[in-house]
Amino acid sequence: MGHVLVLNASYEPLNITTWRRAMVMLLKGKAEGLEHDPSHAIRPDLLLPTVIRLRQFVRVPYRQVPLTRRNVFHRDSHICQYCGHGGDTLSIDHVVPRSRGGTDSWENVATACLPCNVRKANRTPREAGMPLLREPRRPLGSLGFEASRQIRTGQHQEWAKYVVESQMIQTPAA
Repeated sequence: MGHVLVLNASYEPLNITTWRRAMVMLLKGKAEGLEHDPSHAIRPDLLLPTVIRLRQFVRVPYRQVPLTRRNVFHRDSHICQYCGHGGDTLSIDHVVPRSRGGTDSWENVATACLPCNVRKANRTPREAGMPLLREPRRPLGSLGFEASRQIRTGQHQEWAKYVVESQMIQTPAA
């Protein structure tokens, strides 16, 4: 038994919670079940929920996705943003090198394989003649980011219709 996606009354993803907490919300009438796991029954007439929706709208403050290696690799789908190679020998590349004023920011880091990272060296992609496959952007929200990770790993395919995986803030990259 696993996690449950919690949607606001407006169907906007709010949280990922435990199945026990979701069941409490359902039994108290605070939420309704939208998706259920047919292989897990809590009792004969009640299936385990995988997606619930709150009956009343809840205002939640925005939370940014932290800039970590794991999150950069996830954003870039574990492929080199210069050549498209995927594998175990991936690293983080600064689009504008730190030695030339580049910062540690979502818009300035990209996944790169080691050969591309070495080939690009201390240059910008334009100077190295190595265009990026996708411009690096900041993910919009931490919940959608985490939910899309679970969808991609095949754990909760039913969440896909409630979570927009490609939500990115449109900002230009160097």
